[in-house]
Amino acid sequence: MALSFGGSSCAGVRPQNQDAFAVHHSVDSHQLLHKGVVACIADGVSCSQHGQLASQLCVTQFIEDYLSAPDSWGVKRAATKVLNALNIWLNHHSQQTALRHNGYVTTFSALVFKANRLHLFHVGDCRVYRLREGEFIQLSKDHCHQGFGEKGFLTRALGMDSHLEVDYQSHELQPGDRYLLTTDGVHDSLSLSRLRDVAASNEHLEVLARQLTSMALAAGSQDNNSSLLLQVDSLPYADVQGLTLSSSQKVIPPVMTVGNTIDNFEVLKVIYSGTRSHIYLVKQLGTDAVYVLKAPSLNFSEDGDYLASFVREQWLGQRTQHPSLMKVYPSESPFLYHLCEYIQGQTLRQWMYDHPAADIGKVRSILEEIVIAVRALQRMGVVHRDIKPENLMLTSDDKVVLIDYGAAQVDGLAELTPATQEALPLGAVGYIAPEYLQTGMASHQADIFSIGVIVYEMLSGKLPYNTGRSLSINNHRNKDWCYTSCRQYRESVPLWLDLALEKACHPDTRVRYQSMSEMLLDLNSPNQQMVQKYQSQPFIEREPIMFWKGLSVLLLLIVVLQALLL
Repeated sequence: MALSFGGSSCAGVRPQNQDAFAVHHSVDSHQLLHKGVVACIADGVSCSQHGQLASQLCVTQFIEDYLSAPDSWGVKRAATKVLNALNIWLNHHSQQTALRHNGYVTTFSALVFKANRLHLFHVGDCRVYRLREGEFIQLSKDHCHQGFGEKGFLTRALGMDSHLEVDYQSHELQPGDRYLLTTDGVHDSLSLSRLRDVAASNEHLEVLARQLTSMALAAGSQDNNSSLLLQVDSLPYADVQGLTLSSSQKVIPPVMTVGNTIDNFEVLKVIYSGTRSHIYLVKQLGTDAVYVLKAPSLNFSEDGDYLASFVREQWLGQRTQHPSLMKVYPSESPFLYHLCEYIQGQTLRQWMYDHPAADIGKVRSILEEIVIAVRALQRMGVVHRDIKPENLMLTSDDKVVLIDYGAAQVDGLAELTPATQEALPLGAVGYIAPEYLQTGMASHQADIFSIGVIVYEMLSGKLPYNTGRSLSINNHRNKDWCYTSCRQYRESVPLWLDLALEKACHPDTRVRYQSMSEMLLDLNSPNQQMVQKYQSQPFIEREPIMFWKGLSVLLLLIVVLQALLL
């Protein structure tokens, strides 16, 4: 991606310039890829002595804090969190001022150019325009109320209120697009046609920006005047080849056995060897360091989707910094493999084999550890999408470590790749949330569904739904999912716990738990409201299977009696 830009700002007839703007166009390829180009403009309110500080602070801190956010966060999440934090700070200091009108308040508009999309964030009365193929339109909407006088008053701005509502838009970029950001001193003084004529000129962008501020001053502007122009010169490849190019140039190693070496590692044990991947316990030569080496199968050397998921796993694993998440270490090898942290312990699947009638208290303690791991991913803006007993390692000190990120949905990474839909779901049958099967997309509630299924299975040894063994995107509806009570397999499970499990893995996201904390609470203590609601239902709704079985027996008896009487 390459953008050209130019801006201009002047105090005009005012003694102080309370406008501010900035552009960050990194020369670092990694930052440019994952953060994009950032441009913002702000206009501190003129009635306050702190307007200049507020506008300058927001412009500089927004860029600095946005660039510091995790790469796994999407643009919207990162920018929104930064703006909310800035608003809290400004509003807090506004409350400390002696005069109400002398607060730390500023309007603000920001553009983030990432991959082939524009992300727009706006609050206040700065404006954002787009010029594309001769069409000049205003993208932003003024947050001000026009009274009887010539000048309206702001209804939304940073620092104005403890609650911040920010307008967000996302648009596809095209080479040659031009974007104009202005403060009200410029766009209140110049007509839309004059703004368009200048924005469309072939002069250098900084020259055009200075021309706009000069024209506004000449037209009688009584405010500070600022304008910023940006032009999209080129866009990255739609599939962001930089993420996969290095991996595609690497060689998939052949199947190895104990004693084989690769790079500086010796195979100590073959942990798993299947059609999709091969996993080995390896030791670094010359040291006692032990790792897990995961290599793709040669069967998938031409499968782009599989290799993309393999790259995604490495990308995410290198960014995990939590003890409940497996780490993947950087590697400069010419071979394609992951060098992973070795987690000593057993999979939750093996633990379930060893404990077929698990104690409910022990199940709860394992559940709490699973939630810790999944929450760590959530804070990174990641949905795992493949939480199952095989991907959960239980250590000797009863901690849980989540492994295998091949199916993970990463907000920050998804913005770099074209929107595609897998023909087959990236997850295990029986643990995949229905909405993922229906739409191909998942939220944090999909992981809640998987956790609910796992808890159900730890208690009963069964799965709550019979969905078949072969699944594909878009072929399942909610009515295909019929919950089987956990009490049918294990009578000692309390009713309130079974109801909580049903809600945790409910096929309808509107009924399912919205947060893991709510789920944890109901799985630890009875939710009396939920129990009372269940008990107030008609028998046919509470126990539909038992109702129809009983009705069938009754009808059979009637038929037998009729036959005997006749």
